[in-house]
Formats: sequence, C-alpha cells, structure tokens
Amino acid sequence: MHINKVLMAVMALTFTQLQSSAAVEKPAGKIVMPTAAHHYWHEQEQIMFVCLDPCTWQGREYDNHSTDLKVMKLPKLDTDQWCRAAQAWGAKTMLFVAKHTGGFCWWQTETTDYSVKNIPWKDGKGDLLEDLAKSCQKYGLGMGIYVYTGDDTWGAGMGSGGRTKDPKKQDAYTKIYRQQLTEAITIAEKYVPVTEVWFDGGIIFEIADILAKHAPDAVYFGGPTVANSIRWVGTEKGIMSSKGAWNTRDASSWQGPGTPNGNQWYPREVNTTLYDHHWFWSKAKELKRKSVEELMRVYYESVGNGTVMLLNSTPNTDGLIPEGDMKLYKAFGKEIERRFGNPLATTSGTGNKYELKFSKPTQVNHVILQEDFKFGERILEYVIEGFSAGKWSPLFSGDHVGPKKIAWFKKAKVSKIRVTIPKSKARPLVTNISAFYVKGFTSKPQKPLGREWQQCGSWNGNGKVELNMNLKRFITEPGAYLVEFRKTDANATFAIGTKQLLQSGQVSPEQMLITDKKDKNFLHLIRTAVVTKDADIRLKLTLNNCKGKGVVLIKKQ
Repeated sequence: MHINKVLMAVMALTFTQLQSSAAVEKPAGKIVMPTAAHHYWHEQEQIMFVCLDPCTWQGREYDNHSTDLKVMKLPKLDTDQWCRAAQAWGAKTMLFVAKHTGGFCWWQTETTDYSVKNIPWKDGKGDLLEDLAKSCQKYGLGMGIYVYTGDDTWGAGMGSGGRTKDPKKQDAYTKIYRQQLTEAITIAEKYVPVTEVWFDGGIIFEIADILAKHAPDAVYFGGPTVANSIRWVGTEKGIMSSKGAWNTRDASSWQGPGTPNGNQWYPREVNTTLYDHHWFWSKAKELKRKSVEELMRVYYESVGNGTVMLLNSTPNTDGLIPEGDMKLYKAFGKEIERRFGNPLATTSGTGNKYELKFSKPTQVNHVILQEDFKFGERILEYVIEGFSAGKWSPLFSGDHVGPKKIAWFKKAKVSKIRVTIPKSKARPLVTNISAFYVKGFTSKPQKPLGREWQQCGSWNGNGKVELNMNLKRFITEPGAYLVEFRKTDANATFAIGTKQLLQSGQVSPEQMLITDKKDKNFLHLIRTAVVTKDADIRLKLTLNNCKGKGVVLIKKQ
C-alpha cells in the first residue's frame, strides 16, 4: 500500500475509534467535522509554494513565451536546498507549480514540446517534478501539485479555466489537460503523499474522477467542490481576521466568512508572497522582500486563526533560492520558536474551566488555545483572565478556537491564568492551553482595512439593458469582490439575466462569478491573477424587465 494511503487509513481508523469512544459525548445539535484529509492539512500549519517558470528569466509574473529555452540551464539547481528552506521556517509540505499560465511543464511529458525536455538542464532529460518529490521524501515533507488549467500554447489564456479561444481546439486540450494532471500527480505519488492539489483561476474540466483515483486523500483548492475542498481567503496579502476564521460555512452561501452554524467543513487557506507583491524571482524583486515582522503578522492571522499559512518561494535562474531569502526563512523560523517554543505553563482536558498556575507572579502576553477539532469546532465563546493582587482581571476574550488560536494582549504580571468557556456546542475537548511571554512584542497583527463601495456602472432603461463594464480601475489586486445592483428610483425594477466575467478577453469559469443565493442583486467575483498593466477585466451582463434607474457598485470583500 502506498505511504499516502497508509497514512490516511491510519487517520481514518483513529477517527472511527475516537468517534465511537464513550469519552466523546454526543452533542445536542449537529457538529460538522473535518475529513481525515482536512485534519491532516490543518495539522501542517505551514506550507511552502515553489514558483519557477520561463517568466523567471523574463522578470515577469506571467510567461509571454519570449524566453529562448536554451538559456534555461539552471547550473546550480538543488531541490534539497528548497526543502531545507521549507524546514527552516517550519513548513511541512511543498506546493510545486509544475505548470503555470504559459504552459511550460517541469516533467517529462509527451503532451507538449514546451517543457523541461527542451532545455539544456540535464540535456533535456531532467524531471524537476520527480527530483523535488525525491527531495521531499528525503526530508520527510509532503507535496502539493499545481497544474494551471489554462495554457497559452492552446489559446486558453489566463483566467479562462481551460476554455480555448478556438472552440475547435477544446476537446483536444481537455484531453491534454486531463493527461497532464494525471501525470503530475502520479510522478509525485511515487515518492511522497500528495496532500494538496491546486486549480488556480477556476476550472471548466471534469476532473473529479482523476482526483478520486490518484489523489483521494488530498485537499483541493479551486477545483470541484467535493468533501475535501478548501477555499481561498480572498486576498494575497496574508490577511484573515478572526471574524472569518470559522472553518465551517453554510453550503448555500459562497465566499463569505465562515460561520459556527455552518453545515460544511470548508476552511480557508491564507497565501502570500515573500516579495511584495511578486510570485516569481528577479534580482529587482529581491528588493521587495518582506521582513520577519511582516511574516509574523501573517503567521498570527493564518496559523493563529486556525488555518494554514501558504508562503511562497522563488528559485532564481541558477535554480537556487536566493541567499537573502534563505536567511529570512531561517530568521522567521527562529522567531516562531523564540515566541512559542517554550510555554510558561500548559494544560489540557475536557470541560468549561481551566487554570494555569505559576510558582511566582509571572509576565504573560500570549495564550495559545487548541481544541480537538476532529470532533468539530465546539467552543463558541471563551474568556481568558489573570489573577493578581487577589482578584481576577480580564486579559482576552473571543469566540473561535478550532485547530489553534493565538490570543495576544497587553503584558500582565499574574500568578494564575483562568480560561472559561461559557458557551459551546457540546462539552469542550481541549488539547492545549499554553501561556507565553514574548519579549519585545509591541505591535498588533494587521487587520483588514475597511472596504468602501465604488460605483462602476449605471443604467436607465425600459425593457432589456446590456451593460459592459471595465473593472480594471476597481480591481487593482487579486481578491474576492462583491458587486451590487442598487435601484436609485423607488419604483425601479430589474432582474439580472445572462452574465459573464471576461479576463484578457476570455470568458472565465462560472465559479469566478456567482450570484448570491440569498440576495440575487449581488454577485461574487473572483480575480486570482496578479493585476498587471495590460490586464483587461470586464463584466458583461443583461438586465431584464428593466424600468427606471440604478447603479452598479463594487467593493473588496
């Protein structure tokens, strides 16, 4: 049996044994629980993206096919070094971009000549995907696979989800993509568990059968919404406030924040760049390298809110992660260890009250809480207090705990800490409560800025109205956006008819433009690609039975 299947089989057995245990009481209401694949993914906490592509030689974010493949020599390429970079900051999985927007493939494939077999590295006989899988096996890391659904060589441009401009090419490209996805997963799975599969920019293909056969134990980002799905946080800035941290959602909703009363486990992944804001290397981009403090802010908002931090890496044209990046990863890992490697006190158990006692008055400014989320997110409210001068004083309070919550507060000198859980779905199952004092901690992790509505269109009609709105001025960065159609005449009427999101002139997949299920006057719009100077983003639609005036508004979610 494959190592991945062994791992997941053991996890599934553990789930079954624990769920049948008398120690876990049956909740009064339904509690949604993660799949075994979800649970494993959450436990990773930190994952490292690897982005290398012909656009690396171009100093661009997207390959324009201007690179002479003869220059891709990669004289010092070392996938072991990439793995050491991941381990330096605590990442347990590598997510490799095996094929990006231009269509270049980093494995030996007969599906295209635009691939590793036509570059000088290893005389065209190299297989970077396989080499990285071997290195991940060597270093005990899991692996994720990213195979972009579009392909410029087939006229399936960025944001197309794989839809070709020439409909006559669609069937052929669909077959090619399905083969590429199968090949990439299969190569990696020879050596390591494939624990995540990424479909950036949406997808029009039916690929659920491939995932079920070749990556049944992975989580899936951006693909078909199945049991193991995860979702985007809606920005590439590494921001997720605690308000949206619940890992369950109402399946009738779409991109909005999670809810404690959700009926589907659908966690968010927090992804961000190492260079602000670039995914691929160039010497100039190194000047935009983030600081340790900026990365810690992302850590607090991702791992510290019970989800996964996905941080990019950018090997250069030598095939190495730059020395400055390596130093940053090491410094970041050391800072995480400095802050949270040695708790002052710790406890666990079941129930609604917990205490941490110190031998003498002790300074604290952080408490980490974790619940046994295999059985769902039970805790709905908690209060942290410190005991000093003969009385209890509040330090922090919140609602969501889940896989992990890093609670931070103004430093206090206390002899005891008490955690009370006044509200929960069922008896709380707490795996860890730990106290820390982080020296030099003064700044707060950044929270999302306020989003303001902007007018991007209007109408004044009688009957059928067609709108064609250029959104480039309003969508300046990747993210999730909300579009509202608002009447300005009290007696106005309208109904949204056909609608299309076009990116670079191509119609985007349906999942990139969704009508809100609760209010059909709202549309949820997704832009996953970096917004470049030559980007074209348009919203085309019809308004039926239209009478009177109205405006179209847009804002970042």
